[in-house]
Amino acid sequence: MDIEDLFSAKPEEPLDMLVRQDLDPLSVEELRERIERLEGEIARVKAKLDGSISFRASVEDIFRK
Repeated sequence: MDIEDLFSAKPEEPLDMLVRQDLDPLSVEELRERIERLEGEIARVKAKLDGSISFRASVEDIFRK
C-alpha cells in the first residue's frame, strides 16, 4: 500500500459526506432538527453571498469615479 493511499491530498468535503448520510435511522424529531440546522446554514451562506456582492459593487463604484 502506498503512503498516498492512506493520506489523501484533500480531505473529503463535509457537504459531500452530509448528502450521502443514510437518513433512515433518524427519528422524526432528528429530521426536523436537521432541517432547522440546514436552513440556518443556508441563511448564513446567503447573508455572506449578499455581503460579498454588496462589497464588490461598492468597490466597483469607487473605481468608476
